[in-house]
Amino acid sequence: MNEPSLDYFPYEPREHQLEFIELVRESAERGENAIIEAPTGFGKTIGVLAGVLPIAKELGLKVLYLARTHRQMDRVIEELKAINAKSPVSGVELRSRKELCLHNYLKEYTSDAYTAMVVCKNLKKLRKCPFYENEKKKKAEFDELVRFFLQEPSHPAEILSYAETLELCPYDLTRKIAEKADVIVASYLYALSPSIRESLINSLGIDYSDLIVVFDEAHNLPDQAISALSDRLSINAVNRAIKEAEEYNEHEIANFLSIFGRGLELLYREKLAERETDEVPIAPEEAFSHVIEILSLTPRWLVKTLNEMVAVGDSIREDRIEKGKPPRSYVGRTGEFLLLWFSLIGRDDYLFLLTRERGLSLELVALDPSKALTFLRETHSAIFTSGTLTPLEAFRDVMGIEKVRLKKFPRMVKRENAQVLVAKDVSTRGDERSLALYRKMTDYIVEAVKLIPKNVGVFTASYEVLQGLLSANLKVRIEETGKAVFVEKQGASSRENDLLVAQFKAHAKASGAVLLGVMGGRNSEGQDYSGNEMNGVILVGIPYARPTPRVQAQVRYFEKKFPGKGRYYGYYLPAHRKLVQAAGRVHRSAEERGSIVILDYRVLWRSIRKDMPDWMVETMKAVDLAKMRLYLRRFWAERFKNEPREV
Repeated sequence: MNEPSLDYFPYEPREHQLEFIELVRESAERGENAIIEAPTGFGKTIGVLAGVLPIAKELGLKVLYLARTHRQMDRVIEELKAINAKSPVSGVELRSRKELCLHNYLKEYTSDAYTAMVVCKNLKKLRKCPFYENEKKKKAEFDELVRFFLQEPSHPAEILSYAETLELCPYDLTRKIAEKADVIVASYLYALSPSIRESLINSLGIDYSDLIVVFDEAHNLPDQAISALSDRLSINAVNRAIKEAEEYNEHEIANFLSIFGRGLELLYREKLAERETDEVPIAPEEAFSHVIEILSLTPRWLVKTLNEMVAVGDSIREDRIEKGKPPRSYVGRTGEFLLLWFSLIGRDDYLFLLTRERGLSLELVALDPSKALTFLRETHSAIFTSGTLTPLEAFRDVMGIEKVRLKKFPRMVKRENAQVLVAKDVSTRGDERSLALYRKMTDYIVEAVKLIPKNVGVFTASYEVLQGLLSANLKVRIEETGKAVFVEKQGASSRENDLLVAQFKAHAKASGAVLLGVMGGRNSEGQDYSGNEMNGVILVGIPYARPTPRVQAQVRYFEKKFPGKGRYYGYYLPAHRKLVQAAGRVHRSAEERGSIVILDYRVLWRSIRKDMPDWMVETMKAVDLAKMRLYLRRFWAERFKNEPREV
């Protein structure tokens, strides 16, 4: 191994870490991409940084390190701080304007990145942002702060605090630091959203070829890419746009939107009103058929009208900012969506839906996540890491990654510390679900909770399954064991959820607690639990998606692109990865002991087992309720025989 890589590695290497670092370094040096699977607790973040930094420094490149959550982004900054104590390295974490703004108007009235960008631009243009104005008046202080934060990687809160003291713009300060920083840490959106990505690249004054891009927890990428490329417009937004257009005397636009909205209502009556489903595919032209017929519009005039709506929307936002009102424009938003919808007509990588789950809406659903990563063909190198990417070839195909090296590192979990028990008499298959089934599963869960010490996570295939268990009195029965119960809330804010998880973890120091949630959720994937914070995980079912039109379209698209693999890539594999991710919450190191109980006999099938990691398959046992009790007692008795119990 080349010594320079260790210049940026501040710890004693664990098993296989040097090989990992060398693989990353070689890939970056050769301008290649790498897809690497390494288990939970391996030290992937520090390993990637140690591998890419020597090459980035040598070639004058920037590292763009992308993560899904703020917690994961903060962890990168912590590792950069540790590296900086050994070898100088600079790094900064990008957050949204709303999070890095001191202007009360923007903080109060904006909720999305686009609106915040427009508001920021207009406040500066109208000279209504004192923090931006101070950048010129206090240029020496501003430049001094940039130099200060380039000496050591810092969290956003640290930059925000200094900027507030000097009444400077924290967002501009962060961007200025980013121009010269070795490492920029950001959310996936900075890469997956074309407009945000272009804005970042332009602000940094660099080309894509100047970047080494790292995707942390890359198993999230397919879903995140689909989300970033998709969009939705509700009839409620159209109706508000009509009122807004009338208010600003844009009567032609109001008339156009009234007729367009009526067309959507007619489409709803024709295609969706009498059906049980909440969504139905439509031909994209059908969205405009009524307004084109009534107004005798040509496609050219339709596009002209939509462009006018976008321009009027910009003017409305400026006017509302001048008046101190919320800077939204429903006219502009509707025009932007419909222009995108129209531009995608004829594309087979999008599904056009009429939906009603959250009110009558049009939805654009992207089907090809690889389209979000086409920019990687221009970057110097890209590194993808996760604990659950098996099979690596499937991830490579689905995300369209070229010139790539694939590597899977072995498990860290010691065989004697891992236990995987699969109930052979229950399953969440649709035709088997009933109150009797949920009661039987509740018996399994309650018995496991009694025998697994301290904290336990129970993650279900869906919120529907979770509700089924709660209807079988699960919460009350767990509480009777003496353990507290915390239930993940669908739609809860990050702050609310973080508080819930912190309370759950705190019980690890007492008699223990149980966290109820879903596979694929933030608590079964984005959270870390160490020691007694999660001694066991109970997985209820396999999180296969409901066969909605969008899921079926995804399968058809993949089948066309990858003949013979469509259903596997689009339906089975994503669910299997979510199950494995949830199972991985138990082990953060080779020494941590943990039980995994899976309540679904289908996991015993060979077609599903092949997508499980080696350490799970090797320790897997089929059980009934009595055998589960026996194996759990033996497993945890062994622990207490070899380890001193907590006092």
